[in-house]
Amino acid sequence: MKYITFLASIMLSITGFAQEVKLFEPPVVSVAPKIDGDLSDWQPGEFHTIAVSSAITDDEKNRVGESNIDLAMRIVGDRIFFAARWADSSESLVYRPWIWRGTRYRRGSTQDDKIALRFEISGEYNRSMIVDADYVVDVWVWSSARSNLIGIAEDQIHTISTKPIENAPEYESENGTIIFIDRIGDSGVQGFASKKPASRKVKTESRLPSIEVVGSAQGSIADVSAKGVWKDGFWTTEFSRKLDTGNSDDRAFTSGDQIHFQLAVFDEGYEEHKSISEPALLIIP
Repeated sequence: MKYITFLASIMLSITGFAQEVKLFEPPVVSVAPKIDGDLSDWQPGEFHTIAVSSAITDDEKNRVGESNIDLAMRIVGDRIFFAARWADSSESLVYRPWIWRGTRYRRGSTQDDKIALRFEISGEYNRSMIVDADYVVDVWVWSSARSNLIGIAEDQIHTISTKPIENAPEYESENGTIIFIDRIGDSGVQGFASKKPASRKVKTESRLPSIEVVGSAQGSIADVSAKGVWKDGFWTTEFSRKLDTGNSDDRAFTSGDQIHFQLAVFDEGYEEHKSISEPALLIIP
């Protein structure tokens, strides 16, 4: 992998202060890795370390903290491939299960592990989501107890705006500005869905799953193939997508593009309780 670091005058409009920016230019090769979470078909020299830290200062609910992600990428034919490896002390394979409490089933709060990649589409890209800025990003979300069941990363589009967006959650920035964040899945069928007990008032087991596979994923939401495996205190996850899917809700990766991107890691965490990398640049050869 071609890997370059340069001084960050280009970052001034993103973060408000100068720092180094990492550029990643994936090599164009002939051999595609199998998307199975096994990184044995990647070479050690292909991986480079990206630091992540809590997205929220002094976030007591963040379980990742300061850590590192080893990231590699390739282009083979009309597809781009990513591989990521990061430390996680436990394999979390449960998402908000139904738990018998008293006389009925109630949803638990346990979350699964996740990693997300996001790529700029338009607007003033920023490292943060709760910020006085307007921009749109293409987001791939792999989750250990949901999307991993069907071998994809959920393909989503996120809009961050200082202008009202109907039904979008609202957040307040440090400057007091109300920020609207609209997270929607791409079109299609994601292949898994929420599952409820047959009766919430009849006990069959002390704990029941809340997610079930309902078929194969289809459409733009299933553009990103992905698979993760946990072993010996690490998650290893692979991703693959066409460079240009032809879908309007995806960021096309076109030769010569310079695309800001970031990584985010969640350890049994809710959306805001994550650790993120600084923005880097993906250079498409």
